[in-house]
Amino acid sequence: MAPVMIRLENVTKVYRLGAEDVHALRGVDLEVGSGEFVALMGPSGSGKSTLMNLIGCLDRPTSGRYWLDGQNVETMDDDNLSMYRLKHLGFVFQSFNLIPQLTVLENIELPMFYRGVPAAESRERAAALARRVGLGGRLKHRPSELSGGQCQLVAIARALANDPPVILADEPTGNLDSRTGEQIMQILEELHRDGRTIVLVTHEPDIARYAKRRIYLRDGRIEREEHAA
Repeated sequence: MAPVMIRLENVTKVYRLGAEDVHALRGVDLEVGSGEFVALMGPSGSGKSTLMNLIGCLDRPTSGRYWLDGQNVETMDDDNLSMYRLKHLGFVFQSFNLIPQLTVLENIELPMFYRGVPAAESRERAAALARRVGLGGRLKHRPSELSGGQCQLVAIARALANDPPVILADEPTGNLDSRTGEQIMQILEELHRDGRTIVLVTHEPDIARYAKRRIYLRDGRIEREEHAA
């Protein structure tokens, strides 16, 4: 059995909106093994994006406990948590989140810059990652000069910049046509075969089928799970 990479115990998240408390997560228990490919599914408002933000250390739970690769992340201060996130997690977002003023090469380099990787090393690695996703001829292009699919390929290469064991993909095909979306999912599937842990948020069943385990949320709780045959 693979070691546990992601572990949440009785995690809640409550947001204060005016005079009202919104319970986005209501006591979630979840374990994801190292090297698993998991899809989080559910209707709008089910809590899947909130859960992804907590897994990604972009937000902290209101209560409960969270371990990432054996480390209790809630005990970390913001600086240590930020560095731990850079080392362990790569993010792929629906809206790409590329810096429009930067080239393909510079966007891919960005996570390495924040980790203090020497410029020559980061540039060489960024170019290699661009070639890996088929953008070796686009290193000097800016996001406005790329298609949506190419922007998402840049985002995937950027997610791999620090060689993290976990890739978090939040609706990575949401803004793409079906053919390009399939290309993106095949790359994520290849990364899974390489041994990375993949956590995917999607509302599309044909995208979720790439995952080996599907977790359905409703009203801030895990409703059920399905495993691939």
